This record gives sequence, C-alpha cells and structure tokens, in this order.
Amino acid sequence: MNHFFYKRDELYCEDLPIAYIAEQIGTPFYLYSYSTIRRHFRVFNNAFKGLDHLTCFSLKSNSNLAILRLLALEGGGADIVSGGELFRALRAGITPHKIVYSGVGKTPKDMELALQSGILMFNVESGQELQTLNSVAQDIGCKARIAVRINPDVEPKTHPYIVTGLSENKFGIRLEDSLSTYALAKQLKNIDVKGISCHIGSQLTEIDPFVETLRKLKELLKQLRKMGLEIKYLNLGGGLGITYNDENPPHPLEYARALRETIGEDKFTLILEPGRVIIGNAGILVTRVLYTKSAANKRFIIVDAGMNDLIRPTLYNSFHAVQPVRMTHSTMVTATLAGPICETGDFLAKDRRMPPFSPGDLVAIMSAGAYGFSMASNYNSRPRPAEVMVKGKLFSTIRARETYDDLISGETIPEFLG
Repeated sequence: MNHFFYKRDELYCEDLPIAYIAEQIGTPFYLYSYSTIRRHFRVFNNAFKGLDHLTCFSLKSNSNLAILRLLALEGGGADIVSGGELFRALRAGITPHKIVYSGVGKTPKDMELALQSGILMFNVESGQELQTLNSVAQDIGCKARIAVRINPDVEPKTHPYIVTGLSENKFGIRLEDSLSTYALAKQLKNIDVKGISCHIGSQLTEIDPFVETLRKLKELLKQLRKMGLEIKYLNLGGGLGITYNDENPPHPLEYARALRETIGEDKFTLILEPGRVIIGNAGILVTRVLYTKSAANKRFIIVDAGMNDLIRPTLYNSFHAVQPVRMTHSTMVTATLAGPICETGDFLAKDRRMPPFSPGDLVAIMSAGAYGFSMASNYNSRPRPAEVMVKGKLFSTIRARETYDDLISGETIPEFLG
C-alpha cells in the first residue's frame, strides 16, 4: 500500500492531508509515514526468514531518533560510521549487540565508547586501524570483535560518488591483501576475529554485483577457516536501490532468493545494512512556492527549500519526483524548481515537466527520506527544516525547526574583538 496518495485532489500522508500539517508547522519540512517505514522494514527483514541474519539499518541514510526507535521496536540493529551515530542508536534503544561500526576514520575515543557500549563488532578498514583498535581494547581491558572490510573490486553499476567497492575507492582492504591482514589480527591479543565485511555501493538496481561479491567472500571464508579462524558473521553491507523515476530495482524477496542460492549450505550469520530501501520512499520534503519568474526562455519556480535542505539533486544530479500537494489539473509546463540559496546549482528539479505552480502553492518532493535531512546543512545561515512523522490521523514533530539562535549556538565573540 502507498501511504502517500491523493484523495479528492489532495495529497495525503496516511490519513492526514499534507496541507493541514503545513498550516500547523509551516514550510519546509520533511514528512515520514510510520506505516511505510514499518512495512518496508518488515518486508526486507522477512525476506530472509529462516536464514540466520541480522538487519542493521544504515544510520547515515537517516538518523532521526523517532525513526530509529521505530526500527528498534521492530528488532532492527544499526550500521554506524561515527561516535555520534553510536550515541543516537543507543539513545533510541537499539540493542548494542546489534550494532556494527563501519567507516575508514574511527577515532580512538569513538573506539573506546563503542567497546564500553558492548557493540557487536567493528568493520576494520586498514592495518593501522586494526593496531589502534587493539591498543584501545588493551587499555580498557577487553577484546574487540572485528570483521575485516574487504574491497572486492566489483563494479556496482551506480553513480560514481556512491561506489565503494572498487580498487580505486578509499574503503576497505584489497582482497589480495586480506589474508595478511587477518593473519595480523589473529596475532593481536586484544582482537577477536569474528567476520568478513563488505559494502560495494549505494542505490544498486541489479542483483548480479551482490552475487559476485558474495561468491568472492565465500572463497575468502574457506581460506580463513583453513587458517583456524572462527568466522561467524558475513556482512554484505547495504546498497539495494529504490525507484526514484524509472529504475526497476529487485524486490527484497528476489534479492534474498539470489543470496540464499549463493550461500547454499554454508553456515554463518548474514549481516545486512539496508538504509535507502527502508526509508527512501517513506519520506518526502514539503516546500512552498515563493515566486515564479522567466529568463532567457526558461521558467523558474522559486521555493522555500534549497540545496541546504536536500542536496542530492545538486550533488548527484539525482531525480526526485515533483508533485502538487493540491491538484489543479492545469497544463504542465517545463520549469526548474529552484531554491533560495545563492548558488546556480541550487535546484530540486531542473528543466522538468511539472504543474504551473503559483506563489503560495505547496510542492511535495518525493522519495526524500534517505540522505535528505541527514545531509542537510546551514549553508547561507539557513535553519534546517522540521521533521514530522504521521501515524494514521496523528502527526508529531520529531525534530523542531531550527531557530536563528540555534544557528549561533556554541559561537562566541572573543574579548579582543571588543
């Protein structure tokens, strides 16, 4: 069921008209459907039913506490890449033993916090990081459970900025260097080797790259077991794509079926790190038209949300569908939906067919739940937007709109400036 739908020409989120929410809290704001998030998580997680697995939601896609709490109540874990994300996951009630810590730049302080919290494991991305983690664990008198993140050099067929599994990328350790890294880990007294990890990219719309990666990791698994290492976990990462425009990504059931066939009779716990596939189409960005203008045979529709609120179109030239909150059935026009930021690249939709919006109209930017607010900034000293969750006929502001005072929180003017 689609929980964003039109009823009598009015766009709804579950049982609430979106225009009503806009009247209460103003614009712009991110809007999430409780029922969609829950359904997406259940569909993904249940696709692997009967297979020993752990579904760890990728916090980098969206780290709002309310969303994390909802997923924690569904039994989900967390894939984190910073101490701040660890703090959020724990605050939301995610079980520490369901948290995996990835990322190429973990600090000793963050390692210590994660060890003291009792997380499941670290996905180690370099030999130096492994040595540092061993020292931190030794200092606090514990062992650090780890998987080595492998860079399998698999082409994921996605945008180059979100490819992470090619030899030219900064992530992980080359497959040909992995055995020596595992040998080092085996010798370190405060390291407990438990798994293999990998993540090849984001917004993948084909299954073959996942299957190719899994086959490579299974071959490595055989070699590691011959070395006497007890490998309990195989982390395939995330990356399963969603439909923004005309993409046709595999259904989680199809994805799970292909992985089951590739796993065969091997025994390990499969760790999955979905983000976008859970939250991407469960959230939208609602904005209001300020002005319209024409220049050099181009039509511009200026709205109150900009690239600081949703940077994906500027950063990746990504597509987000543009829909009116109230249908007018007017003839479509070609226009650029642009924001108020002082950058030529500040647009949400460029040279696109859309309704002839007028000042005051509400516009819904679809499929904005993933990498929307989590990548938002205060560029041009703009307060970040509110976040709202709807459940049935109820809505709650799950993050207050920032104020001007929030913009200067923590800043001081030193005495020598008078």
